[in-house]
Formats: sequence, structure tokens, C-alpha cells
Amino acid sequence: MTGLRWGILATGGIAGAFASDLRTAGRDLVAVGSRSQESADAFAARFEIPRAHASYEALVADPDVDIVYVSTPHPMHHENARLALEAGKHVLVEKAFTLNRSEAEDLQRLGAERGLLVMEAMWSRYLPHMIRIREIIAAGTLGEIRAVSADHTQLLPSDPEHRLNALELGGGALLDLGIYPISFVWDILGAPTTVKAVGRLIETGADAEVATVMTHRTGAVSTTLSSSRGAGPNAASIVGTEARIDIDRVWYSPTTFRVTLPDGTVVEEFASDEVAGRGMEYQALAAERYIADGSLDSDVLPVAESVAIMGTLDEIRAQIGVRYPSEEADNG
Repeated sequence: MTGLRWGILATGGIAGAFASDLRTAGRDLVAVGSRSQESADAFAARFEIPRAHASYEALVADPDVDIVYVSTPHPMHHENARLALEAGKHVLVEKAFTLNRSEAEDLQRLGAERGLLVMEAMWSRYLPHMIRIREIIAAGTLGEIRAVSADHTQLLPSDPEHRLNALELGGGALLDLGIYPISFVWDILGAPTTVKAVGRLIETGADAEVATVMTHRTGAVSTTLSSSRGAGPNAASIVGTEARIDIDRVWYSPTTFRVTLPDGTVVEEFASDEVAGRGMEYQALAAERYIADGSLDSDVLPVAESVAIMGTLDEIRAQIGVRYPSEEADNG
């Protein structure tokens, strides 16, 4: 144990998944904050959390909280993470990191000024199979990587009033689903040098499908697809000159993959058998490690990369015609 004490800001579904995995991993979860005492009390009872706060301000002011997991909808990430940082708390901010690059840069700057960890909760990057994939790539097993592809496609509620379709809540396939394959492509190939995106918007103005084709520094090509209107294979592949990796459904959760030579010979098979929960505890363990060793930044997903990825998402949105109401307000 590092002695870090966790507080959870908001009590929605993703907060429950994270709290469950914290408990599975034996982490020290001491407080939860909600906009209502009733919601905070119910969440605290469910996960045996000692203190339940009726406001986010009370949560970040709790002297027994060292690090805050921010799990509100996308447009609130910046405000809520900033609240915690100004109170002297480290933050793990649910993905997508913020609504846009400008907000992400502000959190990066504030974290650096305060000497605090600011980390995006892209939990899939910390899973055992992703750690092994990076080792394989670093060893040169795949040769020169030429192509990467990934999809994140789910059949989600179509109700225009639902958060996922509400533009004012950052709704749409891109920030909820597309962030996974976009971040995956960045992880494998680095920053794109060109971005081409197409999408389909629904009646609320939110994106229901988004597809991208990007090129990267080495000339490699990546493709991604996200959709909230149908469940696809949710698989991913990394194609190199010497071998390829095929990651099975669901590629962004604990799963299996194979390393296959051009002649079809499978030279490695990997299974994530050791993962007890959903797998969100790995990012929490990493966050605790970065704070304990004083690095205050992720070696798997540095905050600067989270900021740059938000810039890529901004470019994609510009190409498909998605703009959030708060951005309109910011520009008068």
C-alpha cells in the first residue's frame, strides 16, 4: 500500500465500476461526493465508504482524501478536476480527458504549477495485454508497423434526451467510444500527421458514427470506427512487416490476442486470466506509483499526450461538424 486515500467525485455507472475495482484491489477508498446527500449516502453504503459528502466542494476539502477520481460527464471534467487541483488533490480524470484541447491544457498547466498528478483515466492502456503488446513491439517482433485498425461500436440508447445523445453533455460516439481507438492508435503509432474523418450526425447534432483514416510519422496508416447505433466486432489489429497482432473482442477490456507470422504461424497467444474485476484497478495502481515515486506523470499516457489527443479529437469534430454549446458560449 502507498497510503494514498481515494475520493470519488460523482456516483454514476462508471464511478461504481471504478469503486468496485478499487475494492477488489484493496485500495483505500475513503470518501465519495455527489450533488445530493441521498446519492452520496447510497453510493457509500454500496461500497462501504466511510464518508459521504453532499457536494463536490466538500469532497475535495476532505483532509483525508489524497487523490480524486473525476467521473462526471465530459463537459464537467475540466471544472471538477480544477476544483480538486485547487484544493491540493491529485486527480484521475475519466476519459475523454476534457471537452477540448484548451481545457486539457489548463489542467496540465495547473497540475504542473501545484506539483500534482493530473492523469487521464484511459484504463485500457494499463491492462496486462496492452503492457505485453508494447513489449512485443519494442522487441521488434512485428518488424516495421504499417497499419493499425480498431473499432468501438455499441448499441446504445437512441433517446434524444439521453446523455449519450445530448450535445450539451458532450454526447456522441466520439468522446464516449471513439476516444478508445483514437488513443490506441496514438499509443502504437504516435501522433498523426494527417487526419481525415467522416461522420453521421443525429437530430440532436451529436455524432452517431465516426470513421477516421490517419497517417503517421513513419508513413503507417491507421483506421478507426466508432458507433453508438450498432455493436460491431470491437477488435483491433496491428500489422507489421514481420508479424501481426490480432486483439480479440473486446480489445479494450481484459482479453486475448495472437501474434501471427505472414505464413499463418501463431508464435504467441496471450490470455488475460489474472484480471479479477473489470480491470480499472491497474490505472489506480499506476497513479499511486507515480505519486509515490515523485514522477507525477504517467509513463503509459503522459498528460501532454492526453492534451495532444484532445487536439486530434478537436480536429475530427471540426471535420464532421460537431461543436458543443459551451464552446459557442466561450466564443461569445
